[in-house]
Amino acid sequence: MKYIGAHVSTSGGVENAPVNAHAIGAKAFAMFTKNQRQWWAKPYTPENIDNFKKNCEQYGFPPSHILPHDGYLINLGHPDKAGLKQSRDAFLDEMQRCGQLGLDRLNFHPGSHLGKISEEECLLIIAESVNWALEQTSGVTAVIENTAGQGTNVGYKFEHLRFIIDRVRDKSRVGVCLDTCHSFAAGYDIKTPEGYAATFQMFEQVVGFSYLKGMHLNDAKKDFASRVDRHEVIDGGFLGEEVFRRIMNDPRFDDIPLILETPEEERWEEEIRRLYGMMER
Repeated sequence: MKYIGAHVSTSGGVENAPVNAHAIGAKAFAMFTKNQRQWWAKPYTPENIDNFKKNCEQYGFPPSHILPHDGYLINLGHPDKAGLKQSRDAFLDEMQRCGQLGLDRLNFHPGSHLGKISEEECLLIIAESVNWALEQTSGVTAVIENTAGQGTNVGYKFEHLRFIIDRVRDKSRVGVCLDTCHSFAAGYDIKTPEGYAATFQMFEQVVGFSYLKGMHLNDAKKDFASRVDRHEVIDGGFLGEEVFRRIMNDPRFDDIPLILETPEEERWEEEIRRLYGMMER
């Protein structure tokens, strides 16, 4: 079964996320555990935590269908000691927040070398950052998102994801999130039937579907292999409708959160309906 949703607002309190997801007909959702553009946020209150759990139960959102996302400032591959410490501390805080809410995964962009170190050195630092955070928490899986490879970001090759996974000591608590826009922009041709088949065969061989913990469904504003991370509404960009139709009928993407991060929030309800309508009965 497919569980489609969107990255919804937590305005007014984290407990509002499941309410907002239910309002647009979602069966899954993503959210930020705190303000994504600030390093610090006040702790959750017991009321925040209790009401979040109650609302998730009321609207039928188990932890396996919720994909929280960490903040944009965090760089777990930071080449400088001070920047790395700040990023690790913030990531640990977000892992702990997920634990408080009863969530079982945290999605993150792997990191950037900032032109100061090699990609491999950056990937090694990311893996050690994940180990550092996992050793101080329990029950929450670190979910690495593939990137478009924009700027100095790593994680745009399946081999990068595998490199990190291989160096995480607790394999039971590491996973992957695939973004359709990022994959296409990074040079994976998921648009054509042949490219789609080859890409996901390669993903299985290099990473393995057993590690797939979520997916972001976004069309691409820029063309194939652009290395530019610009999301577009479904069927409004260079990917087009057919790739999403294939995903909706591909059992390899069952039972994980499938999350819209498309730019027009007012269209999410319609896009969710449209994606469900693509499923063959």
